[in-house]
Amino acid sequence: MRIAVYHNNNDIRIEDRPVPEIGPEELLVKMEASGICGSDVMEWYRIQKAPLVLGHEIAGTVAKAGEKVTEFEEGDPVFVSHHVPCNACRYCEAGQHSLCDTLRTTNFDPGGFAEYIRVPAINVRTGTFRLPDSMTFEEGAFIEPLACVLRGIRTARFTGGSSAIVLGSGISGLLFIKALRAAGASRIAATDIVDFRIEAAKRFGADIAIKPEEAEPERIKDLNSGSLFDLAIVCAGSPSVVEQAPKLVERGGTLLLFAPLEPGETVTLPLFDIWRDQITIVSSYAGCPVDIEEAIGMISRKRIDVTDMITHRFPLEETARGFQLVAEARDSIKVIILP
Repeated sequence: MRIAVYHNNNDIRIEDRPVPEIGPEELLVKMEASGICGSDVMEWYRIQKAPLVLGHEIAGTVAKAGEKVTEFEEGDPVFVSHHVPCNACRYCEAGQHSLCDTLRTTNFDPGGFAEYIRVPAINVRTGTFRLPDSMTFEEGAFIEPLACVLRGIRTARFTGGSSAIVLGSGISGLLFIKALRAAGASRIAATDIVDFRIEAAKRFGADIAIKPEEAEPERIKDLNSGSLFDLAIVCAGSPSVVEQAPKLVERGGTLLLFAPLEPGETVTLPLFDIWRDQITIVSSYAGCPVDIEEAIGMISRKRIDVTDMITHRFPLEETARGFQLVAEARDSIKVIILP
């Protein structure tokens, strides 16, 4: 089978590898659509483990099922989660599945940018979901990123009728805009440094979309009926964005740290103002099974349309071109790799 092997953002090599053999409790899944995630092109995060096969936003067809697998059979359309929790540790029992050691160490083999994927037994049991008949494979490639977004909204305890500003309008930020709109947000603002993404934010539901330097508190109040926002979501891995975010949060509001900074990076925050205004700071990493189920339901019932977010489709042989577009972060939103 063909695989796309990551060495760095500018060095993605197409190689041949034997189709994985599966065990009695495992699945072999044929990749039908695999999205390139923004985290795939974070070299500081990925390059230390290179070479490797990336890709975790996948949807595919069961090509073979182990003899002990009863939930799935050949031909089933599925979404497969790469990281899965144990559902038994103290973190899982507290509903904090993304803190589970098992979730942080599990994966499928070899990765989503391959023609075939071996799904280990634990991923079959707790991380494989049959796609509804109403969902396409390309829509299925959005399940994982949307699940992460939905978990962020849940972690921030966002409720309908509240307002939000999304700082960074890449694919995660744009998914936040769509999800916040579906959740009944009263008003949504967005920022980005790229005009293409500012226009996309407007198109996907932002009432206000501006450059970061325009998002000063007094200007925000002028644009937002005299108020700051109940929720600010950091979707850009930039210290300056993190430092800007609490200045845009209304008293009693929440700051959600969604995009990571590089290890060792530091920021300066106005802790007195945060304390006085009782601003809550929360973070969110990954998505949990409950978020995956919610994402599947929202996409399949068309509560969130994701198909209009696909800007590029490439065959597996052109994965390198897809990585270049995502890394450039200029004129792409979601890049999908197809077999």
